[in-house]
Amino acid sequence: MTKNPLPHIWLYDTTLRDGTQREGLSVSTEDKLRIAHRLDQLGIPFIEGGWPGANPKDVQFFWQLQEDPLKQAEIVAFCSTRRPHTNVADEPMLQDILAAGSRWVTIFGKSWDLHVTTSLKTTLEENLAMIRDTVEFFRSQGRRVIYDAEHWFDGYKHNRDYALQTLKAATAAGAEWLVLCDTNGGTLPHEVSQIVEDVVKGSGKDLTQFPIPQIGIHTHNDSDMAVANALAAVMAGATMVQGTINGYGERCGNANLCSLIPNLQLKLGYGCIAEHQLGQLAEVSRFVSEVVNLAPDEHAPFVGRSAFAHKGGIHVSAVERNPLTYEHIQPEQVGNRRRIVISEQSGISNVLAKARTFGIELDKQTPEAKQILQRLKELESEGYQFEAAEASFALLMYEALGGRQQFFEVKGFQVHCDLVEGKEMTNALATVKVAVNGKNILEAAEGNGPVAALDAALRKALVNFYPQIATFELTDYKVRILDGHTGTSAKTRALVESGNGYQRWTTVGVSPNILAASYQAVVEGLEYGLLLHAQAEAAVKASS
Repeated sequence: MTKNPLPHIWLYDTTLRDGTQREGLSVSTEDKLRIAHRLDQLGIPFIEGGWPGANPKDVQFFWQLQEDPLKQAEIVAFCSTRRPHTNVADEPMLQDILAAGSRWVTIFGKSWDLHVTTSLKTTLEENLAMIRDTVEFFRSQGRRVIYDAEHWFDGYKHNRDYALQTLKAATAAGAEWLVLCDTNGGTLPHEVSQIVEDVVKGSGKDLTQFPIPQIGIHTHNDSDMAVANALAAVMAGATMVQGTINGYGERCGNANLCSLIPNLQLKLGYGCIAEHQLGQLAEVSRFVSEVVNLAPDEHAPFVGRSAFAHKGGIHVSAVERNPLTYEHIQPEQVGNRRRIVISEQSGISNVLAKARTFGIELDKQTPEAKQILQRLKELESEGYQFEAAEASFALLMYEALGGRQQFFEVKGFQVHCDLVEGKEMTNALATVKVAVNGKNILEAAEGNGPVAALDAALRKALVNFYPQIATFELTDYKVRILDGHTGTSAKTRALVESGNGYQRWTTVGVSPNILAASYQAVVEGLEYGLLLHAQAEAAVKASS
């Protein structure tokens, strides 16, 4: 007998509405449009765009989408039920929703009697009428309706009979989806399973002959259970999952779609998006974090940079033989990749594996391999951190193997800073002396700080010899004091991230002098960028 396939799960993204309620997260209309189109490419079928009328930004967003519509996703407008004791046709906010032009509308209403009497300050019967009237209004205007049952699980636990009546009201009025919301994020998976199953099966006298529409789930992460609760709901019969990219949302966030999608599709076998779209998930996660200007969570499951990073020597040795030993899925399935991390905890297996990522084949029995490992441990004991500065480690390997190309030689530098009284700005002037092909070059440049001035002076000295340097940019700069008990004499570690528009690399410098540490990292960043360019040119010549 052929086993029935598991059903399709409809994904509903609310990054642009619920996600933007995260503290410290703010997006422009243009940002929202970029994210919406990227989610459309990912294959998300429902994208909640916001609450038209609540603010001018959301009104503009829906108008612009009418000019540049999504390819496959349904854009959804969001709003509440009508206010107590008002005529639904006279509600200005509902007219704003109609003007947004979306085919689908999500309406949220109160499921918990406590909220009805305390927040809305109205009667239980009036709340049912508010739900019914609002859904009927949008249905009469040709809109399809998703009903979000706010505080559903709390309402069910405190007054089950009334909570079920709210669902009846929405269904009778024409809602096509009932989405059960764990708005406070305090419900546990076993409770979610039991309650969702109760609704899906229509058990109990209250749901007898009740025509249940499709059921969805909307969970918050206040108990760190949002993903687990959403999965529990699906396994109990829910067929829509609402969440956000990277789990953004109010307080502790919403269910993270970057974890939900692979768990649903790869672990449980549900259909969500196409396989090639699933392979874009890590890129979409990083894209959204860049647009909203929040640092990506490097340790996020599935999509984080460290999700498939291996540091311990035993782990690396095992995963090199068989990735299943320490990886629960293939990283490429979600658009990620395996990384071998180099640190003082590394064994020879780490060095060999990391060398291969740079196209270097080493034999663990050779003196060079042992020399690299020994030098690594010595430098890390001095404060270097190569797991965060893989470009510097690559240069270390090339040097040990006698293949480090010397593009230039730094002869020295000086920095002069002017402190302008009454102003916060510090102007810096840097002078550098470098040698290229035996020729000494002396250059000076200004910057808004000593590191910026040093970087500018060095580029100025080298760009005539290496024009490609004009495409390099310093994208990040981090400094850490390593032994704070020594005060201003403490040793400093500087990490510099550089890029050329399509690649990024990080270098490290360590010194008791913060400028020397920074300059070492800047110099190696330029050197590694030149190395990448030289390797790319060599590859082109070899293929022609």
